[in-house]
Amino acid sequence: MKEQLKEIIRQVYHKEKRNLFTFLTGAGISSDSGIPTYRGTDGIWVKGTQFHKPEEFGTLKYFKQHPEEVWQYALFRKKMFETAMPNHSHLELAEIEKMLKNRFHLITQNIDNLHRRAGNTRLYEIHGNNREIKCSNGCKGISLFPQEIKGKDIDEDLTRNDIALLTCPDCGHWMRPNILWFDEYYDEKTNKKFSALKVAKNSGILFIIGTSGATNLPLAIAETALKYAACIVDVNTEDNNFTELIKNKKNKLIIREKSTEVLAGVKEIIKDLNR
Repeated sequence: MKEQLKEIIRQVYHKEKRNLFTFLTGAGISSDSGIPTYRGTDGIWVKGTQFHKPEEFGTLKYFKQHPEEVWQYALFRKKMFETAMPNHSHLELAEIEKMLKNRFHLITQNIDNLHRRAGNTRLYEIHGNNREIKCSNGCKGISLFPQEIKGKDIDEDLTRNDIALLTCPDCGHWMRPNILWFDEYYDEKTNKKFSALKVAKNSGILFIIGTSGATNLPLAIAETALKYAACIVDVNTEDNNFTELIKNKKNKLIIREKSTEVLAGVKEIIKDLNR
């Protein structure tokens, strides 16, 4: 497997066109930082929230009916993200970006900010992020999350000041996290949909790391990369929707190892090519 991966990277490294190195990451890459995955055996969306199925709770419709409850959960997750630290996989990707420069692109489904904290800058956060808020009523503009609002324990209520800071100054409706919910569609403004697909089109290799491919845009990114002859490297601990997509394709490599070990190997291969 190592020699096959080395040869794939070498070929892409020396290509003149469609030669981007693209990494698509999901919740699995942050599990070593103590953040639960979504659809694994211990995942947030498998267990659900205390009273609701995730597909009901994680929607704009539910937010409009129960905004304080959703914000209470969002601030609990905010505290979880802020206390977590980037792990070795995040740090390896930051090092790989330094070596590849503008040939590197990172597309992540994660909203936890750990890739940025690790040092990645060529980054597309296709499920939004935990640093911003926007009006739930559709007012234009995206704002930074108010610094005065801190992450909370799961049983902590919003304060009056929290509520005031989470009120749209233009229309008076609730502000909401700038993330993608189950009943919403990908767009360019929040989700970088078309930018991510353009990157996929020009990729020579697409690494898929820590994600099952349970949402539309990640699968479309892989399909686009395949259409334009990229090699897909599926780095996950178990088979998933991407595995099903690529299992009969020639341009693929399926790796069932921890992402940290694989990324360390990728970094060393690229380091040798850079010499």
